[in-house]
Amino acid sequence: MTRVAAVDCGTNSIRLLVADADPVTGQLVDLDRRMTIVRLGQGVDRTGRLAPEALERTFAACREYAEAIKAHGAERIRFVATSASRDAENRDDFVRGVLDILGVEPEVISGDQEAEFSFTGATKELPGHEERLVVDIGGGSTEFVVGHDRVEAARSVDIGCVRLTERHIRTDPPAPAEAAAIRADIAAALDLAEETVPIREAQTLVGLAGSVTTVAAIALGLEAYDSSVIHHSRISREQVAEVTRRLLSATHDERAAIPVIHPGRVDVIAAGALVLLEIMERIGIEEVVVSEHDILDGIAWSIA
Repeated sequence: MTRVAAVDCGTNSIRLLVADADPVTGQLVDLDRRMTIVRLGQGVDRTGRLAPEALERTFAACREYAEAIKAHGAERIRFVATSASRDAENRDDFVRGVLDILGVEPEVISGDQEAEFSFTGATKELPGHEERLVVDIGGGSTEFVVGHDRVEAARSVDIGCVRLTERHIRTDPPAPAEAAAIRADIAAALDLAEETVPIREAQTLVGLAGSVTTVAAIALGLEAYDSSVIHHSRISREQVAEVTRRLLSATHDERAAIPVIHPGRVDVIAAGALVLLEIMERIGIEEVVVSEHDILDGIAWSIA
């Protein structure tokens, strides 16, 4: 086995996985898996730059992760950065900071690379060989990947829970016109995705990342977030619609009182849920298979 450390830095959160990987058996044994909401993409859609306070939150998390990586004795480290750092004019400040703290340069990957890692992480342990659509709903972008055992088509589009919230939501709870504007953005992005990815042909929809897992936790009626219950749960389109209606009609305080919503997602979860619902309605699929394994696991496999 090889002990690896994978870091996934997205628009809303930064996550660490330290694991022992065995490419022969296909087994990935978690030693340390953690997530920190840093909102790196704060204001990027509006300003085109990473905010100083967002960078400092991210660097603080990196310092914690550096200690964990050292404690576990990981042999290889890979740090992947996604949507927010792709878009920012001052991404060099981000790169230098990560390099100083972790000793590795963050790879600002393309949407296609992001899609491949997500597909590998989400599907490696799933049984069967049917056509799957993997959807990774992030803070700044959403990746659509179709394939059997490997990626056949992929597209990254600029709809994510942070981006859509910052762009459209001004009232609490969101006004109907604001929700309609988000839906319009999602519809346009789905049109783009369908130009290159046959999203309607998949037999199974696999949903990844915090918006999807949080919607699942609410739909399952959990009193506390439990990844073992959420992982590979099947949530119906009707359940997703009900959760989305609940979130869109709730105030900030009412959403914050739902115990399975991480405090860092309270402001953006309604938009994330709406992305998932609109995808399910567009492709006409009746359920989503929820995966706790995603791009982070794909990154780990890429360095095993």
